[in-house]
Amino acid sequence: MAPKGKVATKGKKQIYEENKETLSFYLRIILGAMVLYVAVSLGIFYHSSTFWSWAFLIFSCLIYAVAYRSMRGMAQATFTEDGSLVDGGIDLNMEQGMAEHLKDVVLLTAIVQVLSCFSLYFWYFWLLGPGRALYLLWVNVLGPWFSTDSSSTAPPEQNEKRQRRQERRQMKRF
Repeated sequence: MAPKGKVATKGKKQIYEENKETLSFYLRIILGAMVLYVAVSLGIFYHSSTFWSWAFLIFSCLIYAVAYRSMRGMAQATFTEDGSLVDGGIDLNMEQGMAEHLKDVVLLTAIVQVLSCFSLYFWYFWLLGPGRALYLLWVNVLGPWFSTDSSSTAPPEQNEKRQRRQERRQMKRF
């Protein structure tokens, strides 16, 4: 059952604090996945590491850096000269926001990186990211654009005139 009344909003200070916690949580996930991957793939199984092991490490580092810097930039708070909070930044925990997609990219990369300690074939799961991006592009942009009715683009006056004409024709038939 949906709550009645006005939806509760967050204050600037609460957004600022939650953004700090969210950024530290995702930094721990990134560092944990990186340390585990380096320890297992490049430490324990160093003799069997290949060019691709290093390439995927660099690739995941780039993905983490771009996603984390984007989230950190979105959560950038603004303070006055005396230290009081003016703006807490964009809420990283907001549903259906860009930060949600960035968090998904970080989690997908971390999961794939940890799984790839067992086999490099797990890196193919990273193709789920661009697949989801194409799905969201189709559902939110391309699908509605292709499926719009061309008659709805006509001005309302023409639609009214057309409707009156049809009514007159029907009246003549009876």
